[in-house]
Amino acid sequence: MSEKEAGIPYSRLVAIADHLLESADDDVALLARGIDALEQPVRDELLVSDQLNAYQVFYYFFRFEPDILVQERLDLEPASALRGGLMIEDTDLLEMFFGIRDAKPIIVISDGDKTVATFTGKSAYEQGRVFLASPEYR
Repeated sequence: MSEKEAGIPYSRLVAIADHLLESADDDVALLARGIDALEQPVRDELLVSDQLNAYQVFYYFFRFEPDILVQERLDLEPASALRGGLMIEDTDLLEMFFGIRDAKPIIVISDGDKTVATFTGKSAYEQGRVFLASPEYR
């Protein structure tokens, strides 16, 4: 990894993440509050770095604990994987992906070949879950 990510020295990003994680002591709600207090450019870079995992970023944006399978999938991936999106849920016909675009959360629903729905913002995950439960896709 380069010494700078988007103008923020990597060593500074590591120090900030270490401080936040130590202060939060595995409490994602406390971690989210710490991330909220960061300056926007630092926060945006941290949320797609290898310093956090994808679950911590999911919680930061949605302030919601998903079911255990989704949480475990996200726990195992670095936040940097969110730049391309991670598959977090699926049904027989659809897959739900969580990603970060322009410093905002995005939920993409795909049928395996094409995107069939996209949701952004704080309610994106819940909107995606409602879409997955739609009768036409069951």
